[in-house]
Parts: sequence; C-alpha cells; structure tokens
Amino acid sequence: MDELRQLVIRPTLKHLRSWSQGMENLLLGTAAQESQLGFHLKQGRRHGLGIYQIQPHTHREIWDEYLIDFPALASKVRGLASQRDFLDHPHSELATNLRYATAIAWLIYRSAHVYKVDETDVANMARLWHQHFHHGPTATARDFEYSYARLVSAADPTDSAPRYTGVVPPPPPRESRSSRAVELNAHPARQPLV
Repeated sequence: MDELRQLVIRPTLKHLRSWSQGMENLLLGTAAQESQLGFHLKQGRRHGLGIYQIQPHTHREIWDEYLIDFPALASKVRGLASQRDFLDHPHSELATNLRYATAIAWLIYRSAHVYKVDETDVANMARLWHQHFHHGPTATARDFEYSYARLVSAADPTDSAPRYTGVVPPPPPRESRSSRAVELNAHPARQPLV
C-alpha cells in the first residue's frame, strides 16, 4: 500500500498538479474498495478494469465529454499512456498502467467537481466514492469505509494478518557457542540399540 501511495498515486497527482493528502487517500480508498488494492484487475464482463475497476464506457466519457474541454490536461494524461498500446487497445491501459489508471480515476472525481477532500474524513470519502465512482448495485459507502479501514489505515482490530510496515524487523538473538556447547553436554548422547 505504501508503494502504491508513494510510487504511483502521489507522483501521478503531482504530475497533474493536483496532489493533496485528501485526494491521495480518496484514490487509495477507491483502489481498496474496487480491487482490494490490485488483488482483482478484471473481475468479469460487467466489471471494470485495473485497480480502480474503471469501465470502458466511463473511460470513453472522460476523454469525449470532459478532457475535450481541457486540452493541456488531456495532453498530460495522454503522456502517461503507452505510445503504441494506447492507440490499439486504450482500455487495456486501465489494467496495465497504474499511473494512467490513477489519472483516469482522479478525473472521474474531478469531472464531478470533487477538488478538495479532507484527508481524515473517511465517511465523506465513502460518500464521494458512492456518489461519483461506484458503478454496482451491491456495494455501499459502509463497504468503502470497511475496505479503507482494513487495507489503507489498517484500523480494523479484528484483522490479525501481519501488515507490511517498511520497518526491518530486528534480527533474532544469536546464541553464543559456549551456551550451545553447554546445552549439548547437558543431554547425554543416545547409545545405539544392539
């Protein structure tokens, strides 16, 4: 999760001159809810693609109905896409290009006039996701909050799975040779049975 934040989401938002901690958290929460931070990249015919599960028709709408009015921004977003693959298979970029998919996810919120997000207000992020991004009949804002707690903030006390923290664990204590020798001498060797 830290790698997704620091190597993908933050640099993409900074490239687009739209970084804020709140927007970064909203996009992380969106990826957590939509794909469990990349566990699913394509779930079926009716679902979207990539870590944000963006549907092809939404992808087209962003280009045809929103970016058409912002050519400089469109150029920046296009610069994140692959040179050839984008022309042949533009929707596959949503599954294979994390920075491009992040830019499109951000544009979904921006096209809905979401410019500022409180970095600590998960309930508001959930509402924004449900109102502007969510495209299925079953998930709720509460599901977003749960995914955010479990995968982004790791605040779910019922989850006992170890979390990657980036901190190197201390090495195990080393036994000295003398303590090992004492232990070996304390146990008599077994004699073979004859």
